[in-house]
Amino acid sequence: MEAKLLQTIRAQLITSESFHPFGQVIIASSDHRPFGLKDAQLQLQNGIPHFYIMRLHQRGRKFHQITRHQLCTQCLGSLEGKEWLLAVAPPSQAALPRLEDVVAFRIPGNCFIKLEVGTWHAGPYFDDPWVDFYNLELSDTNLVDHDTCSLLEHYGVECELV
Repeated sequence: MEAKLLQTIRAQLITSESFHPFGQVIIASSDHRPFGLKDAQLQLQNGIPHFYIMRLHQRGRKFHQITRHQLCTQCLGSLEGKEWLLAVAPPSQAALPRLEDVVAFRIPGNCFIKLEVGTWHAGPYFDDPWVDFYNLELSDTNLVDHDTCSLLEHYGVECELV
């Protein structure tokens, strides 16, 4: 099925406040600061944590699928200070995200993000030929906790990040 409509989504620069409905933005802090609410609040108790570096190759800025993980949080960050883009929709009990709730963020390479359990996400997207990302999720997340919605099938839409 081909897209009936191309919806553009303008990516905004991420801030802790703007990203709050979807998760956390984690920035550098003092080494001796005690653990607190500005640290990643992880939920990894449903399995074996998997922390790894994944190399992704540039694939444009268009997408027609959005995914969520309902058993764990997920942390993503680029290596080498490279900026990247991510589209998100808030977690909900609904089977599908609301198309009007999908927003996008530009994420600088000096921070990482933690996605709340159930946050819909598409990406990472970037303009470099490839980018290495560190990823923290569960060891079987992509096998047993990968709920994907086809925006093309359900809404007749393909999205493009600008």
